[in-house]
Amino acid sequence: MSDKKSLLKNPRVIIFIVLLLGSIVAIHPGYTPGNGTTSHLNFGLDLEGGSWLQIKLEGALAQVDVDSGKLVSGIVEPIIGAPIEITKNNLDVGGSAEKSVTFTTSATVSASQLEYLGTVSVDKLSGSTTQVTISDISKESLVQAYLSKALDAEVVLVPMSNQDGTVYEIRTVVTEQQLESLLEKVGGSIHKNEDGTSTYKEGVSTDTRDLTKEILSDKLNSLGIKDIPVRTVGDEYILIDFAGIDLTTAKEIAEKPGKFEIRIQTTGNETEHVLYGDSIVSVGVPSFHDEQWHTPFTLDDDGARTLQKIALDTGAIDNPDSHYLKMYLDGVEIYGAPLSSSAAEKLREGPIYSWEASTGTDEAAKSEATALQVHLRAGALPVNVKLVGSGHVDAGLGSQFKTAALIIGLISLLGVAAVVYFKYRRPEILIPMVGTSTSEVIMILGVAALIGWQLDLASIAGVIASIGTGIDHLVIITDEVLAEGKLPPTRVFKSRISKAFTIILGAASTNIIALSPLVVMGFGTLKGFAITTIIGVLIGVIIARPVYGVVIKELLHVDENGTASVTE
Repeated sequence: MSDKKSLLKNPRVIIFIVLLLGSIVAIHPGYTPGNGTTSHLNFGLDLEGGSWLQIKLEGALAQVDVDSGKLVSGIVEPIIGAPIEITKNNLDVGGSAEKSVTFTTSATVSASQLEYLGTVSVDKLSGSTTQVTISDISKESLVQAYLSKALDAEVVLVPMSNQDGTVYEIRTVVTEQQLESLLEKVGGSIHKNEDGTSTYKEGVSTDTRDLTKEILSDKLNSLGIKDIPVRTVGDEYILIDFAGIDLTTAKEIAEKPGKFEIRIQTTGNETEHVLYGDSIVSVGVPSFHDEQWHTPFTLDDDGARTLQKIALDTGAIDNPDSHYLKMYLDGVEIYGAPLSSSAAEKLREGPIYSWEASTGTDEAAKSEATALQVHLRAGALPVNVKLVGSGHVDAGLGSQFKTAALIIGLISLLGVAAVVYFKYRRPEILIPMVGTSTSEVIMILGVAALIGWQLDLASIAGVIASIGTGIDHLVIITDEVLAEGKLPPTRVFKSRISKAFTIILGAASTNIIALSPLVVMGFGTLKGFAITTIIGVLIGVIIARPVYGVVIKELLHVDENGTASVTE
């Protein structure tokens, strides 16, 4: 009896018991009338049933060849409404020389009309001739501006270390024929590879794909419905699992995220683009003040200056009530309100970086402010997406998988227990060994519940693998300390238990190192298997197996002479 009391006083055992009870609380198993057995564990699509969606990122990549002179004419002439004559052009000159272009025209030109191209200076020459010089520009930035204006879409330069030239990423749907037609208007074409093949490619860059995945994941999981895993498939597709959610609801949820844009009303119902969601650097929590609900957000420098310039150009500063700022998600208006008089006055003096979107006074306004916060923070997908595939896993089938996984786990544990019993034929060894292995499983599930990890069949396989690895380590401890079928004296026991843990730590380190690449680079189920197995190994080595060493020593009484007996 004294040995049992000493076990309960051992710090390792106390920590073990506390963590075990904490894991049970985290899992929170129970029974709810009408819902059956419940817990805080989060099961994946293959264990709970639900739906999956595959979406395609819409965009195109291409290198282009253009005549810089015709390109400048193609951009400037529609803006000023008159032909131009280029008198100086060094855009095609290599080296670090400052790139600029100078042209003359009979039209009246305002510097603000062309400021988005670069630094603009306007000089009035003799008669009705005006000379305009645009500096701090490049052929690449002009191509970017031309395509962006022509397609009404974002166009970004993509760094390609393994390719010569510049790759343009067009963040909208455009066919090769459409792009070729646009380039022909400015004396250009899609660049050809050395083998004559086109550099045009449907899709987006890896960076854009990953960014879309991150924003989409943040958007979906901020809705608070469930933990929704989002993963990429190649460079063009994203796969989303909606465990426990029917296909119709899943499609409704997936259609909410989209490309966020702010536009300003010009005349009538016409609007002009101001900025995209990537100009929003932070979003605050909705608050109630001045008798209204407000959603605060902050713009970066480019976004703030662009908004000021367009507000000046459109007359919104002079007549704010007639020039609403409107917010769109995938082309659908989600918010609209005029500039406040105070904001209009501030814009007259300079750009405003911190903004607040007011929604009203009642509960509906509060809900709108909260929804707007989500859209501002995670709605700015860099590209539009298109649903290209979907499917449904029946909840009953998912329940069968869950039951099968539980049965397999129990069979695995019983099988291990049988092997251990036939090896040692001593209940005082079998019971703590099986108990330690069971406690490790409970702790793994407790960690999964705490971090919200979604358990799928691969994760359950990781738990089963942890059982096998754990039993291996417990056998090493048992064989090392049981010399000739009995425990050695205390001083020898300490030496042998240290030797056993040296072996265990080496084996555990090997497992973690081998599985770590799957955590970083693993796809879907492989990642789940690796994470669950690593968690199991760490729990076993740090918590459970040292306690087993203490328990096995106390259950088999040992004295300084080396005699051993079973305790009461």
